[in-house]
Amino acid sequence: MDAYRLLRPLLFALPPEAAHRLSLTALDLLARLAGPRPVPEVDPVTCMGLRFPNRLGLAAGLDKDGDHIDGLGRLGFGFIEVGTVTPRPQPGNRRPRLFRLPRAEALINRMGFNNRGVEHLVERIRRRRYDGVLGVNIGKNFDTPLSGALDDYLFGLRRVHPWADYVTVNISSPNTPGLRDLQGEARLRGLLEPLVAAREALAAQNGRRVPLLVKVAPDLREEDIAAMAAVIAGCGVDGVIATNTTIDKTAVAGLRHGAEQGGLSGRPLFERSTEVLARFRAHLPAGMTLVAAGGVFSRADFEAKRAAGADLVQVYTGLVYRGPALVREILGV
Repeated sequence: MDAYRLLRPLLFALPPEAAHRLSLTALDLLARLAGPRPVPEVDPVTCMGLRFPNRLGLAAGLDKDGDHIDGLGRLGFGFIEVGTVTPRPQPGNRRPRLFRLPRAEALINRMGFNNRGVEHLVERIRRRRYDGVLGVNIGKNFDTPLSGALDDYLFGLRRVHPWADYVTVNISSPNTPGLRDLQGEARLRGLLEPLVAAREALAAQNGRRVPLLVKVAPDLREEDIAAMAAVIAGCGVDGVIATNTTIDKTAVAGLRHGAEQGGLSGRPLFERSTEVLARFRAHLPAGMTLVAAGGVFSRADFEAKRAAGADLVQVYTGLVYRGPALVREILGV
């Protein structure tokens, strides 16, 4: 039995956000005492012009501010995505806003892009020692109207461009009012075309091209997926992350906290997120990078995402329930 299985009952006795902070603090302490750990080279791959030492990454949301990159990097991830970060600091939604559903091995969160702002994150990622691929997930402030969303995304892109290995445009969180409206065909094109143009200008200015990805929701109809894929491919975006959390709570109906407002992640998301992944694979150009996220708890889950078309795979909720050993179990090291 690994140490995390012994510690998990103690962590789960704490409020979720307190347990989250304690776990990350412990990882940070280990990183300071023991130093960096080499990233395992397992089935390395080049995607979007970036070399990934392995195909397993950490999804955005666990380290919103980039405060724990080196601690998390010791776990063996080939890539880590920090954020979602907004131009200005914001507190997020009122607590409680994160809920465990152990019987379903799921979480519901309505965090609301709580973060210290992009300036703080940039200072943190500048100091990282982790040598895997680092992505930054950007969003808009909660009080920025949709009509001004582009300005927030442009600000975030320009600020993180010198330091990020790739940038993800988050338009799929269910916890920022109206954000998912940006997934509509016209608004999506109006957002992505200027972002890609800005990225190309930054590449010329900074001498480095930073891939741009879009993170999509699982709650999409087939016609939505086809339309979004056409816009994404036509705008020159480099990849898609499928998927964010779901607002469909059918799988957890009747469970304690099952009716809480927010996005559902974990095992109940696996099937739907994999279906959406496969549909995007069918509609996107063969060479476009697809990153899978949603319900990965084992090596078998990882392989199922790969079989559905994923080039890379991210975990988050699985790490909460299975602990750090999950990373090396999936990688087979």
